[in-house]
Amino acid sequence: MGPFTLAIDARGSSKVPSDAPIRKMQNSSHMETRKPFASMRVQEEKQFDFLRALFEGVIAGGTAGVVVETALYPIDTIKTRLQAAHGGGKIILKGLYSGLAGNLAGVLPASALFVGVYEPTKQKLLRMFPENLSAVAHLTAGAIGGVAASLIRVPTEVVKQRMQTGQFASAPDAVRLIVSKEGFKGLYAGYGSFLLRDLPFDAIQFCIYEQLRLGYKVAARRELNDPENAIIGAFAGALTGAITTPLDVIKTRLMVQGSANQYNGIFDCVQTLVREEGPTALLKGIEPRVLWIGIGGSIFFGVLESTKRFLVQRRPTPSQESKQD
Repeated sequence: MGPFTLAIDARGSSKVPSDAPIRKMQNSSHMETRKPFASMRVQEEKQFDFLRALFEGVIAGGTAGVVVETALYPIDTIKTRLQAAHGGGKIILKGLYSGLAGNLAGVLPASALFVGVYEPTKQKLLRMFPENLSAVAHLTAGAIGGVAASLIRVPTEVVKQRMQTGQFASAPDAVRLIVSKEGFKGLYAGYGSFLLRDLPFDAIQFCIYEQLRLGYKVAARRELNDPENAIIGAFAGALTGAITTPLDVIKTRLMVQGSANQYNGIFDCVQTLVREEGPTALLKGIEPRVLWIGIGGSIFFGVLESTKRFLVQRRPTPSQESKQD
């Protein structure tokens, strides 16, 4: 890195060559071109605090997850009912907040766990990978965060979608009846398809978001404000939502089938859908999904970055930490 080279040169020789100003300007220019990547590495000079990154990620992720889920739950309900409807079935527009309370009980820890794992993993990988592989670090961190959060997300999603389609009246009843009829594994119905959808979704969405933010910061030569973070989050969410809609349709069908076992796995579900309803069935609900995830990305990343900044501003200063020690 440029700063270390300059410091070594300054200590290594007491003589200043005649071309020092020119060399200094060249080094300064070189450092300026690398500055965005240094900022991406989250201040390499500071010691990496895993526990602090984990704690702040948990708080920020949980806050953002609850806000976006509450705001956009009705759109998600409509999307689920569209995907679950067979053939030309009618969509019921009543009870659009059905299952929200039970869903929030799962969304809060799931979002907290995802960001709590994603943030320290991302920061660690950015220190390990070369600067030109930052996208790989973001993709990998997003996938790892998705695997961790899936342990909570899948049961939450199963209960939510069963309630959205009118199978149960309350979350406790849904859990009790699913376990009694299908066993504990019923809460993880469609787990494979969930991972098939969510791991690419998490990895792609967070990679697009992080890379766009990085590029924007390079162009603007400053930190982004909340509206800019929200706009980038909306674009990343909408694009990723559209790409992963077929995976979402498969996941929904497998999760809501219950004990009927209409589909025998992911590939059978795809074949049955295409054979009985046509290839366009794989794009069912794409409009509300893109709308929901686009707006959701705007709210989620806007709240996420605001909360992260709030927590950073309230970190104890080095002098305060030394006094406590």
